[in-house]
Amino acid sequence: MISPVSSALSAISAYQKRMDVTADNVANIETDRFKKSRVNMEEGENGGVKTSIQRIDTPGMTKEVMRGTSLDETESSNVDLAEELTDMMTTKAGYTANAKTLKTQNEMLGNLFDILG
Repeated sequence: MISPVSSALSAISAYQKRMDVTADNVANIETDRFKKSRVNMEEGENGGVKTSIQRIDTPGMTKEVMRGTSLDETESSNVDLAEELTDMMTTKAGYTANAKTLKTQNEMLGNLFDILG
């Protein structure tokens, strides 16, 4: 069985990875042929959070680009800014909730030590 502190730390680490992947997606929104990624989170061993990164291979929009004197077609990235911003908000909420768990645990231990001391 995993302790609440270990569980919260595991979740915070997973949410940090999720935020890093989302930031990478946003940074590459204008990069032609870039494929966005997603972090899948699931229960790991002993109740922790296990993550895996998945590349999403849906096609981006086709656009025409001038290369020298010729007009070529290229694929833009498949990143949707609205989707990424929504993902950032839910990631922040999960991160904050787990940080609050750690803060509460710390306060409870402080109170216990005050009572015992």
